[in-house]
Amino acid sequence: MIHFIKKTAPLAILVSTLALTSIAQPPPPDYGEEENQPAPIGSGIVILLALAGAYGAKKVYDATGSQIPK
Repeated sequence: MIHFIKKTAPLAILVSTLALTSIAQPPPPDYGEEENQPAPIGSGIVILLALAGAYGAKKVYDATGSQIPK
């Protein structure tokens, strides 16, 4: 058993080192000369606001109940 561990431990260390270095984050792309560029936050805020409005409308609807007579 110890012979098996001594034989496979270096292989396991080598494989895990290669695996961990291959999933490293790549460097950021070079967008040009300008240093201070704004982050792209365009449609993400619109989606979040729409979802927040829908959630708020559902909470109001649930709190007041259905006011429509049948």
